[in-house]
Amino acid sequence: MSIRDNTNRRLKEVLDIMAAGSRLDAKPNGGEVLAEAVARVPFTAEESELLSGGIPRGHKNLTKATAILVKANWMTKGRTGWEITDNGLRATVVFNTVDKLIEALATGAEAPADTPLPEASAAEPAAETPTAEATEAAPSDNGAAAPAAEEASTDESDVVLDDQPSSVALAGNFGAVLGAENWDPSSDAVQMALDPQHGVWKLTADLPAGHYSYKAVVNGSWDENYGAFGAIDGANHEFSHDGGPVTFHYNHATKDVLRA
Repeated sequence: MSIRDNTNRRLKEVLDIMAAGSRLDAKPNGGEVLAEAVARVPFTAEESELLSGGIPRGHKNLTKATAILVKANWMTKGRTGWEITDNGLRATVVFNTVDKLIEALATGAEAPADTPLPEASAAEPAAETPTAEATEAAPSDNGAAAPAAEEASTDESDVVLDDQPSSVALAGNFGAVLGAENWDPSSDAVQMALDPQHGVWKLTADLPAGHYSYKAVVNGSWDENYGAFGAIDGANHEFSHDGGPVTFHYNHATKDVLRA
């Protein structure tokens, strides 16, 4: 497929991701939405090429394309996050293929106002989670009582974590602030902790005001490191900070690091 075709596919994924999270209390961060879209439709070698500023070609194209969704009044972008509009929700129902979506954007077509909004978000559980008491009472296929939910899997060791590395460190110019050497991924102070429930690695640091650079180093070796937008051996993550706590989130599916 061409770069344009891939961008169009990711643009639909962006809208679908926004629709799936429409019932969540917190608006998704734009970087998270883009990272998930790229995880679903990965960059080709050509799209992974870094442009000036260290931004992959595919990421720049997708970011630019999302402006079309805003212009169509299908989503909004604000300082508190991205949000899909009711028109955007209807669009996911009526224009449910990439071709239909792109044609509608090109022609300015709108989903009929009487189109029912999706009744449930794909990000929500399909059914209410049974209580431990209900699970105990429910018979299994062989007629025996099923074990309580707490016995089933509450220990972190029972959580299935596919393709996770053994460690992830944030090596950067803030290492000395945390008690390590700058750009040294071996120190305990810069090691991220895995959140087994969500499969995301986290590190919270209290940093003074300044400008910072860093990369995610996997399995304790610079042989595998990820920079901006999850590019392997890519440009450094860069950010300016007013001072105070900042939480870093590394997703091994996208190889990207987000901040909160």
